[in-house]
Formats: sequence, C-alpha cells, structure tokens
Amino acid sequence: MPKVIADITMSLDGFVTGEGADEQHGLGDAPELHTWVMQRDAVDTEILEQATAQSGAVVMGRRLFDVVNGPDGWNEQMGYGADQTGTPPFFVVTHSPPHDVRLERELGMRVTFVGDLVGAIDQARAAATQGDVVIMGGGDVVGQALEQGLVDELRLHLAPMLTGGGTPLFKPGMRQLYRQRDVRPSRNAVHLTYERVSR
Repeated sequence: MPKVIADITMSLDGFVTGEGADEQHGLGDAPELHTWVMQRDAVDTEILEQATAQSGAVVMGRRLFDVVNGPDGWNEQMGYGADQTGTPPFFVVTHSPPHDVRLERELGMRVTFVGDLVGAIDQARAAATQGDVVIMGGGDVVGQALEQGLVDELRLHLAPMLTGGGTPLFKPGMRQLYRQRDVRPSRNAVHLTYERVSR
C-alpha cells in the first residue's frame, strides 16, 4: 500500500505562508520561503526530483489549488513535475468544485475534487499505482492530516527565515512522536524527513 507523505516548506517559526496569503499572493509577504525551489542548488534539485518521481498521486486543499490553477499559477515551465515527463493525478479537498479547471484545459492534468480529506487520501491511494501519496499543502490540509494521524512520513523544508505570522503548520495541543530519518542541508534550506512513531 502506498505511504502517505506530508511534504511542505516551513519557516523557522512554524509558518507555511506569510501574512496576506491569498489566490494572488500564494505565500503572502514571504515569497522567500520558496527560495529553495526557485533558486535551487544541487541538493535542492535532487530533493525536488526525487519527490516528484516518488509521487503516485497528490492531495491538496482548495486554497492551494486556487493559487496553482489561477492565471499566474502552474504552467508548462513551472509546476509539479513541469520539467519532467508526466504529472500524477491530483485530488483536491473541497465542498465546492470550480466550474473551470485551467490546469486540465491547458496542461492536461488530471484533477478530482473530493468532499473530505480521508476520502481524498483513499482515492489517491487507489490511483497511486506507482509511487506514494503526497499531501503537498496547503498548511491547513497538512495540519489536519497530521492531527488525524493520516501521515506516515513528514517532510519539512525548513527555510532560514522568521515570518512573524501567517499560516501556522501546527495547531496548539498537537502532540506526536516522530523518528528522524534524514537531514539534508542545502544553501537555501534544511530538508528534513521524519516517520511517525506508532504508539
């Protein structure tokens, strides 16, 4: 059965966006969080390529979907696996699917809308015939998946900045134990991999 991997970038103070994040300003006032993606060194490139190659299916929340599906979102040069052959199927958690999906129309991506997180993960597992299920964000969906114990592996890309606010990844009171599996520093981030310790 495919693993469920939560994979997200986070600031040193625990935020996955800055203040003012919306459809036009995906990371709010903290675009530097993704410096490791936009100005990558050899380690960053290897991390991205491995993650994309391992992705059998991807789960995301509606807010993140609206950003990547928007007019300034993913295109043939920039997006999940855009510089590689093929992209995995995507499952978007939402109660209100949009009427138009630019990513399907322009890029031929496969997008399915699912009313709840557990259902999205179940459908993604069934679709991931090769590779794992990756929950790529946003922070609220990853946080819910962690809180509900749905994540087998947590991958954090720790950006060297404090945002001082924005979208927090972890909710107060969440207590879980993880085993550290891998630490890879690059020029732009520290890439951390943890596996959940079952009680």
